[in-house]
Amino acid sequence: MRRELRYALRSLRARPTMALVAWSVPEALPATLSGLVVANAVDRGFLAGRPVVGTVWLASLVLVSVVGSVGTRMVFLRLGELAEPFRDELVRRVVGGALRNGVEGRPDHGALARLTRQVEIVRDTYAGLVIVIRGFVVTVVGVVVGVLSVAPAVALLILPPFLLGLAGFVAMLGLAAARQRASVLADERLAAAAGQVFAGVRDVVACGTERESAALVRKPIDEQAAAERALAGVAALRTACFAFGGWLPLLVLLFAGPALVQRGLTAGALLGGATYVLFGLQPALQNFVAGVGGSGLRFVITLGRVLDASHVPPAPRHEQDTGQRTVLRNVTFAYGPHAEPVVRDLDLTVEPGEHLAVVGPSGIGKSTLASLICGLRRPDQGAVQLVADRVLIPQEAYVFTGTLRENLTYLRPDATTADLDAAAAAIGARLGDYDTEIHPREMSAGQRQLVALVRAYLSPASLVVLDEATCHLDPAAERLAELAFAERPGTLIVIAHRISSALRANRILVMDGAGAVVGDHENLLKHSPLYRDLLGHWNAGVLPAADGRLRSQPA
Repeated sequence: MRRELRYALRSLRARPTMALVAWSVPEALPATLSGLVVANAVDRGFLAGRPVVGTVWLASLVLVSVVGSVGTRMVFLRLGELAEPFRDELVRRVVGGALRNGVEGRPDHGALARLTRQVEIVRDTYAGLVIVIRGFVVTVVGVVVGVLSVAPAVALLILPPFLLGLAGFVAMLGLAAARQRASVLADERLAAAAGQVFAGVRDVVACGTERESAALVRKPIDEQAAAERALAGVAALRTACFAFGGWLPLLVLLFAGPALVQRGLTAGALLGGATYVLFGLQPALQNFVAGVGGSGLRFVITLGRVLDASHVPPAPRHEQDTGQRTVLRNVTFAYGPHAEPVVRDLDLTVEPGEHLAVVGPSGIGKSTLASLICGLRRPDQGAVQLVADRVLIPQEAYVFTGTLRENLTYLRPDATTADLDAAAAAIGARLGDYDTEIHPREMSAGQRQLVALVRAYLSPASLVVLDEATCHLDPAAERLAELAFAERPGTLIVIAHRISSALRANRILVMDGAGAVVGDHENLLKHSPLYRDLLGHWNAGVLPAADGRLRSQPA
């Protein structure tokens, strides 16, 4: 439970939290002033023979309640600024964990359920807990301030039993969470066992194995029943804590009332203290016990399962991983059992630190090869040796709604502002204020590509694959970005759409559909007709010289 609570506390964003605290001040006014208003209405109004004064005092409570309702409204308006980023972080965690598991050959069949159901449960219960706990704290603080202003002696009577009941409830939360978790696991075991029996019910009846089948589910049924009884015991303890903290203060006040009156406490002060108990402490404790004991436990259990199943080990930095090679052995891939292979019998080794360009006609399979290298697709035949930490930037760059800093540090959350500045300068991107919120629809394709390029440069990946990731940039910006990645520690593979990208690479892979040829520029000029055709298509009358520079074709 401590892990889940720490995770929730770390997810509280400073600015929305401070806004909630600020708007909680007017919301606390009714709790703070209710007993004080009642005391003055009784003592200075009705018991003094001035009913009009008493009515005015009570009417002021209506005005205070209106102010409090404005605070409550603003609190709920601000709640989304806490709950939605929390949900987004969980979605990123679930998706990231599922992708990593899939890449490493461990299909995550529960990821969809976590993404569509469990994450929403956590988001809703998280928001509910924020409201319940904040409302409890606001009410209790308001009541303490109010009762001290009315009669400190009353505070000494009602607060100790209230705090003892609260302490008892908090102390049993660990036990409650453990029993709730045991109940969930027992329910899952029962469902699994019953599912096996129900799946073969015809065979069970036909073979007369009803007793054996009943024995198969008897133990899970007993365990689930025991878990439910244990939960019922926790519910009884929870009710006892509320009775102690919610009703005992009122009983103590009533029993001590005559003695307090004899010592000079007014009837209004006594009624004010009772008001604070009945309309302040008691409802606050009831909501707190119900909310934390119900939604809170559901939050802890569900969040724990999400965190357990989507744990993503921290990626190593690229300096630690530059010794890995990308190796494809006899790789064949087709989009369907009856389709022609897009990649056929490909053998390729990309050494650490190498700069490889991949060229070929449109639709020949260059992007498919990038997906195979990054583990997004599995070959039909052959094997691909994957680099552990890698990043792929497709032609349509991914940018999400959020701050620029959140987009850039998505793959490296611990990056500092200095790291961002260095990465942006290396790519040649002028991005502006990192704390500005960006919206993908409002950005050009080139701007989105620059954000994705800086994010990849900043990441700890030792292999970067650019799948036409600079196609919306001008040639000068493309050159600067590719040179930055070429000088960065690690391996670079570029799916080229301009001849300049191919000429900057150490080696070039030419794909023609039937096979592939690898070599440097001069070697391919001599041995690859397709490469020469591509050069002619790209340059429209400009041919490469032996030194790799471009010269005009003679007339």
